[in-house]
Amino acid sequence: MRTAVIDRELDTARHQGAVRDIIIPPCPELLNELRAQVHLVDPEPGEIARIASGDVAMAAALMRWVNSPLYSRARPAQTVAQAIAMLGVRPAMQLLTGFLTRHSIQVNSPLLEHFWESSTRRAMATAHIARQLYSVDVDLAHSFGLFCHVGLPIMMQGVRGYSGTLTEAMARQDRSFTETENLAHRTDHAVVGAIVARTWRFPAVLTHAVRLHHDFTVLGDKSVTTDVRTLVAAGLVADYLVQDFEGLDEPKEWRLFGSQCLTHLQVKESELAHWADALAPAFEAAAVA
Repeated sequence: MRTAVIDRELDTARHQGAVRDIIIPPCPELLNELRAQVHLVDPEPGEIARIASGDVAMAAALMRWVNSPLYSRARPAQTVAQAIAMLGVRPAMQLLTGFLTRHSIQVNSPLLEHFWESSTRRAMATAHIARQLYSVDVDLAHSFGLFCHVGLPIMMQGVRGYSGTLTEAMARQDRSFTETENLAHRTDHAVVGAIVARTWRFPAVLTHAVRLHHDFTVLGDKSVTTDVRTLVAAGLVADYLVQDFEGLDEPKEWRLFGSQCLTHLQVKESELAHWADALAPAFEAAAVA
């Protein structure tokens, strides 16, 4: 199985390769507690409220989100428990997961100024795609969208000269983003992001999807699980939707592999406009979340 090869690659990279000296921040304890609830069929709202209340800033973010114009409620939530009841347990857990992740991995570069804003939108988009497909776990898809590019800020902090590499990678048209990274540093953000996901003990399917999210040859590779291939395809569709909303040029990879991803997902291109309309209010709210 190709996934076994990936596991060996990550082991080698972490202990012997260019990644061995990069500091991977520990998974927040509150996120571990939250993920224990994610795996339950019926998460306990009271337990989610307790976790959310364990961090004042996180509780405030939850309240601000549920009382935002996105929901236009006649009566604002007054307590964390009310906010979770109004928002719903699963959406609340996704919001809290995003908060804990972005506050554990700091971004201190103008090149990544809107990193978490875009990552939040990508997570929203991958979760939305999963709901339309009915074949992918929505929470898993949300976490994948959030973690896809998490290797970027980790490399920015831990790899000398990465700022220049990032600038070059975003500008070059003659080779892929990860090829530019590997030429300069013998690793790339997909490898680093997968190591973060594994260090934080996310499911193997998420780790493998993060590692492969720029490798679209996997779409036809039956040695890779269907869930991983579907996440990789959904990730590029999500990137397209986010960049279109943000007024950016469509991803280079979209021109090359967009149609293959849509075919894999069994989605018509005409559906993208409907998805974009459905996601626009949440995307807008992400700018102030």
